[in-house]
Amino acid sequence: MTLRRWTRPGWEGILRSLRYWLTPGMGIKRWLVLLLVGITELALALAYVLVTIYREQPLPPIFYYITLQFIPRLGRAALFGLLGLVTTGFALLRLNRTLLSPFLQPGRDVAEILHRHRQRERGPRIVVIGGGTGQSTLLRGLKGVSARLTAVVTVADDGGSSGRLRREMGLLPPGDFRNCLAALAEAEPLMTALFQYRFGRGTGLNGHAFGNLFIAAMAEITGSFERAVAESSRVLAVRGQVLPCTVEHVILAAEIRDAEGRIHRVDGESAIPEVRGRIERVWLIPEHARAYPETIRAILEADLIVLGPGSLYTSVLPNLLVEGIVPAIRASRALKVYVCNVATQIGETDGYTVADHVRAIERHVGVGLFDLVLVNSRVDVPWEEIPEEVGELVRWDGQPIPPYTVVAMDVIDERMPWRHDPEKLARALMTLFERSRR
Repeated sequence: MTLRRWTRPGWEGILRSLRYWLTPGMGIKRWLVLLLVGITELALALAYVLVTIYREQPLPPIFYYITLQFIPRLGRAALFGLLGLVTTGFALLRLNRTLLSPFLQPGRDVAEILHRHRQRERGPRIVVIGGGTGQSTLLRGLKGVSARLTAVVTVADDGGSSGRLRREMGLLPPGDFRNCLAALAEAEPLMTALFQYRFGRGTGLNGHAFGNLFIAAMAEITGSFERAVAESSRVLAVRGQVLPCTVEHVILAAEIRDAEGRIHRVDGESAIPEVRGRIERVWLIPEHARAYPETIRAILEADLIVLGPGSLYTSVLPNLLVEGIVPAIRASRALKVYVCNVATQIGETDGYTVADHVRAIERHVGVGLFDLVLVNSRVDVPWEEIPEEVGELVRWDGQPIPPYTVVAMDVIDERMPWRHDPEKLARALMTLFERSRR
């Protein structure tokens, strides 16, 4: 078996690498200059020694040719200088590849990797508020553009593995935290897959996700759920941080109007989509659950705040209903964007348009919480091929939704057009952010 050594094609690769090295803010040029100064000082010291020997010691005639005395001094200086630059550059290139080869991916240049790392470190402070699949999808895209990410997660989940751990151990529900950690992870893919693994059999284990059990065990060891999430972030080499909207145990309640016009009260996040009808409002029990201080700080310091995507009534709104979250968003000087879902959610937002989503948020927290509404512009989707458990395309008729600016972009996943594409959505948000800065 032969091992293929990584190479980049000729001068094109060299020039591309050089462009990355010379990009402002890389923190490289200053040390290269210092290195050159040090080498020059060593060369001067050696030159003084050689000149002293040359002048004071008798040397054989062959040294006339070895020292190139038949060439003018400026010519000799240029020749040796050129040879020195080529030799030094080649040595540094080989040294850097040798030292960093264990950390490089095939086809990736160290200068390119460092350049992108620096860009992410200087990226905007982004706060993503939501929960469920939509939030983790967005985070997977955003971690490529900024390392200063904060995911604010709802703690109202009471179904599945999270609900069982919440009832049996008194924990905050770890499911959405697990999904966010996995989305932001830089660890090996096998570790991420392990974190997301769900047991399919076994007494007591059936239905549990390994990551949920890991967080639960870490909470027992560290003494707090917040510390458990932070330590889990280190294990997975998470880019950014994952914070709860509150550390109080809350229950999500809803009033649902059925087809006959009767109002039904439902307690429990997992039970809400099971009751057929139109959701009139949702609230938290207790109603005055206080926001987690670190979450408030992240919102106030943010450059970009993103609401959604995610289940409107069971993922996005439960965060906004926590006392202190909405005032912090309004006080923040960040650009605030609401990302509307691509598809409606059966049992929750049946028949909703983009305007219906926006007005539902307004009924709960007031008008003008965000600046922009980002909607999907792709309508040429073969919706008849979409699975039955998925709702319908969320429509926007092109009419304004005051006082917001509605922006339509292609943000759907080509393979699953009822969901957002992580990279498309991240690019769209960064485009809006750059426009706002300009």
